[in-house]
Amino acid sequence: MLHTPVMLRECLEYLGVRPDGVYLDATCGLAGHTAAIARELTTGFVLSCDRDAESLTLAKENTLDCADRIRFRQASFSQLGEALAAEGLTQVNGLLADLGVSKYQLTSSERGFSLMSDGALDMRMDRGQERSAYDIVNYESEKSLADLIYQLGEEGRSRRIARAIVRARPIHTTGQLAKLIEQAVPRTGKIHPATQTFMALRIAVNEENEELEALLGAIPGLVKPGGRVVVLTFMSLEDRRVKQGFQAMARDGRASILTRHVVRPAEDEIRDNPPSRSAKLRALEIL
Repeated sequence: MLHTPVMLRECLEYLGVRPDGVYLDATCGLAGHTAAIARELTTGFVLSCDRDAESLTLAKENTLDCADRIRFRQASFSQLGEALAAEGLTQVNGLLADLGVSKYQLTSSERGFSLMSDGALDMRMDRGQERSAYDIVNYESEKSLADLIYQLGEEGRSRRIARAIVRARPIHTTGQLAKLIEQAVPRTGKIHPATQTFMALRIAVNEENEELEALLGAIPGLVKPGGRVVVLTFMSLEDRRVKQGFQAMARDGRASILTRHVVRPAEDEIRDNPPSRSAKLRALEIL
């Protein structure tokens, strides 16, 4: 399975890839960005990490032409320091993090990320972890569910949705959940009424906010002075956290922000690769 990496030209430009550099792709996915960085290298290499072991398997298949310049590790953001240490590294020349959900995860019904196909209520990026979306949907209290859907999904109808979920338990599949939500809060536009609830569940299952905070806190220690950091976000909450994290590093004199304003994909990219339309890129240089 192949994947079109989002804002590839801009990512490479802001990373300022050196042929002898060592780079960290913190979100390998299907290795679109990883492969592009590796092909710019001669004596350097990319340490490519992802929480999803299955995505890493596919990534290896997609990078056979530049495999000698890539080292793969299964690791979450909070484990990146350990991943570097396992490769005998303390710091890298650049770091890239694409916070979008992998195409493989979205299109595999058994992973339970998409409401467009019926599959198990899973949503775990690392299937080795215990808690899944099934556990949250079926065992959290009504109030906890409502708060989670409101805070993480920015869903104003969270109480009605939580009430409907609790009354319909047990819920086993994504199709059941999507249909239930559509009945509780009927569609009013093009976006499916379950979209924000699914997003909230995914964020909660994978502790994405906590992991992003771990990444932002670790960046000054992971990247060498003069090294670049590029982060792609697809949701307003994530972009706000990244913006604030970058600003804090700049105020502390640890980094210089390279993107005065957020960078968005060009019109031709949005036309050719519609999933890129909500992407936002921010970059900084470590001092």
